[in-house]
Amino acid sequence: MNTSLFELFKIGIGPSSSHTVGPMRAALRFVHELQSSAALPAAMRIQIDLFGSLALTGIGHGTDRAILLGLSGEAPDTVDPARIEDLLAHIRQSQTLCLGGSQEIPFHEPTDLLFHRNQMYPDPNRPSHPNGIRFTAFDAAGAILHSDVFYSVGGGFIVSHAEFEAERDAPAATSSRTVPYPFRSADDLLTIAASQNLSIAELLLANEVALLSDPNIKISRPQPDTEAATHPVNPEDQIRASILALWQVMQQCTERGVATEGILPGGLKVRRRAHRLAERLNTFGSKDPLAPIDWVTVYAMAVNEENAAGGRVVTAPTNGAAGVIPAIAHYYMRFVAKLPNPETSAPALSPQEAESGLLRFFLTAAAIGILYKENASISGAEVGCQGEVGVACSMAAGGLVAALNGTNAQIEHAAEIAMEHNLGMTCDPIGGLVQIPCIERNGMGAVKAINAARMAMHESGDHKLSLDQVIATMYQTGLDMQSRYKETSLAGLALNIIEC
Repeated sequence: MNTSLFELFKIGIGPSSSHTVGPMRAALRFVHELQSSAALPAAMRIQIDLFGSLALTGIGHGTDRAILLGLSGEAPDTVDPARIEDLLAHIRQSQTLCLGGSQEIPFHEPTDLLFHRNQMYPDPNRPSHPNGIRFTAFDAAGAILHSDVFYSVGGGFIVSHAEFEAERDAPAATSSRTVPYPFRSADDLLTIAASQNLSIAELLLANEVALLSDPNIKISRPQPDTEAATHPVNPEDQIRASILALWQVMQQCTERGVATEGILPGGLKVRRRAHRLAERLNTFGSKDPLAPIDWVTVYAMAVNEENAAGGRVVTAPTNGAAGVIPAIAHYYMRFVAKLPNPETSAPALSPQEAESGLLRFFLTAAAIGILYKENASISGAEVGCQGEVGVACSMAAGGLVAALNGTNAQIEHAAEIAMEHNLGMTCDPIGGLVQIPCIERNGMGAVKAINAARMAMHESGDHKLSLDQVIATMYQTGLDMQSRYKETSLAGLALNIIEC
């Protein structure tokens, strides 16, 4: 199965794709299961059990809030962030919950939403994914109407227990998607692209058109704001318009992050820094030859400060790593496409050329992200932050090479270099919050992506390690990593902060 670009890049809310977006989608899906089985009118109580990383860092990651919103019928891509606090306050003050927005039931959070911090998996006898969640609906007599287990497997993706077991027992049998250029590895990607004389971006675009054209595949794709561009006739143009709509959301998120000051929620009293850094660059940046790199840091941190505040972001491929991809897109558009030509003083690229480069960036980054999603993991709870910021860095490096008209081989090399120097990175958020070290880590990952792209484009000939080898190494490293270093806040930086 080849994941879609629009499943890898999803509009949602912060602070976490696996701990906020995923549980919210799981709660909403459970409500839909109750509706489809006609059991919703009989439901009088809901119990939610959280396990593993969801239990250990769920409060700091907003898992409790996300579940209440999802059970109320809200979806992460459509919920109004301005209404969230009022919705949650009503549930908690009234101790009632309106299932799916229609069935009001009593809800006592301390007894109905349980955090099993000493139990890693819903079934201890069959280890699964460390982001497990069980929903159980009861009737008025206390009998079970319906129960289901879901796993939030990273990047906002969720699978039911049955789907997880089917994939584990027979991976090849679970795919029902047909695309013109299916690929399972980077080697496949390069070989197919070479045989068809395609760039990686062109190959993925063709696959996205096939997914769009299949009426049996339901994938949510954002639509542009401008009415004239809402309904392009050509399927390729529809895909391009949806990618640009994602970019628009990323730009809006960056703008909010740069414009906003104050203290982030959660209790650590972390001060937003993107605004202050941007002001300094606007004042003194013209005299600093490294100012473009500082702007990359600003963009990445602005997005992740918005994410930490629970704002609207695009998972890329996760919320914890949501700042890397937009930071590199901003870098390309501002410091490459608009860089003045010394002979003419005109921008280096026309608006049409810049947009084409931006589209190549997103399509190529998505192709690389799909390789990690389908062959390894993008879950911090499963493989540490190498699967989040590390993967985003690898995606951005390869995408930047594509935007700069690099070859497919250079794209693969850049993606490999970027991950090679993120191997072993732990996920140890202080206080279970997506703030320290997560916000700065996005800035570091974005700068590293530029470095990897430049190194790859300056090289010629073969390189010793392939992207496939590095992906396999990353996954094995994650499996070998002690669980306390994988989004549990039980070790590392999470235990080494002075409490004031």
